[in-house]
Amino acid sequence: MFWRESLDASDDGGLVLDGGEGHHAAVVRRLAVGEQVRVTDGRGSYVEGPVATVGKGSVSVSVGAPVSVPAPTPRLTVVQAVPKGDRAELAVQALVEVGVDRIVPWASERSQVRVAGERGERLLGKWRAWALEAGKQARRSWFCEVAPPLVDCPGVVASTAAVATLLASAHVGLVLHEDAPLALGAVPLPERGDVVLVIGPEGGIGAAELAALGVPGASVRPPPPQSPIRAFRTPQGAPSAARLGDTVLRTSTAGAVAAGVVLAATRWR
Repeated sequence: MFWRESLDASDDGGLVLDGGEGHHAAVVRRLAVGEQVRVTDGRGSYVEGPVATVGKGSVSVSVGAPVSVPAPTPRLTVVQAVPKGDRAELAVQALVEVGVDRIVPWASERSQVRVAGERGERLLGKWRAWALEAGKQARRSWFCEVAPPLVDCPGVVASTAAVATLLASAHVGLVLHEDAPLALGAVPLPERGDVVLVIGPEGGIGAAELAALGVPGASVRPPPPQSPIRAFRTPQGAPSAARLGDTVLRTSTAGAVAAGVVLAATRWR
């Protein structure tokens, strides 16, 4: 899978991959004339066809008409607390491969990575590059977006206040927490709309930060009987806490596992 911003072909049906994509196709992948190639714009369309010519740093592909793929629903956003070191890349790759639609980097209270100013800009650039490569590897027609939660969000990495606003505006908002009585697999999920999952840092999410995210203290106590919807999401629209299972996962693993649970109950059917 290769990426090109525009899928417009020439009059003879040729599409040229150049720049970084052309170098990867010709030099790294060493594509040969006749090999089948798929090229996507990352916004729901792709074209396919055989390689026509191979240059030193470019490849020409004879393609057919673009194929459009509907946007997946529900739309799944994962708010990922920024991990240290290579854990960040592992988290982004796994989230993209599993099918998450948007990743929001979060500067949580216990995150050990400084994200202010230029550091935040560089971090966002790295996450977007990782997401692009993982999207191509996973052969996605709709690429995963890596972005702040709000258009007018100050800074490029989300604050806890911005994440709270994002949760409140979602159709379904869930914060993963090991002490939550409600299992994620038992949560009723919509077929459409926005689902937001919040993944905490290695040190976990404390009670004060849960409150700041809009999760009331009652959300981590046993739900009332015969009231799964109220236990899952209060009438005021507050998000709830949910747990994955009996073990504690690392932050770089938890998001992909949680996304898999949500997608298995909605899109993978």
